[in-house]
Amino acid sequence: MTLDRGTLIVAATHAEARYVPTGTRVLITGIGKVRAATALTRVLAGAGDEPPVQQVVNVGTAGALHDHHSGLFVPSTVIEHDISSTELRAMGYPIVDAWEMPGGDGSVLASGDTFVADLARRATLAARADLVDMEACAIAHVSAEFGVPCRVVKVVSDGADEAAMDWPSLVDDAARRLGRWFDSVTRV
Repeated sequence: MTLDRGTLIVAATHAEARYVPTGTRVLITGIGKVRAATALTRVLAGAGDEPPVQQVVNVGTAGALHDHHSGLFVPSTVIEHDISSTELRAMGYPIVDAWEMPGGDGSVLASGDTFVADLARRATLAARADLVDMEACAIAHVSAEFGVPCRVVKVVSDGADEAAMDWPSLVDDAARRLGRWFDSVTRV
């Protein structure tokens, strides 16, 4: 992967993007789907002086929905878990709630505005996905709308349980892992 000015690295927080290589084009969106979609739409619509974006790489943290998941993941599928797509489709409204990510590792990332920190919600999501975050579906959706290839790279920071409330103290370790991933994929 090349990190030229046509590659846009997208993260929700500065903490998650802390170890992205210097000189890389980075967009910090804020937490949640609305903020992520708004910020990325502004860039892809051409607001600003930068060259056009040729690829989007969403990096950040994710909660593990299964105890055996840890480390870095490049999801193959991103699903939006907190939209009533079944009901809306039944009423005749076509809703896209899943995006395929080329070059993924086979994992599924459930994305939505709910911060998952309880075992009941975790179990429900675990039936459909491996990981959970709060922005990837918005990034995937906006990228698809603009016809820009998108890749998602997430590091497990917590178990999407009560320990997730310690996320602020866990994010630096996850960001360092993302930095090592960048080092491994950008070597010539």
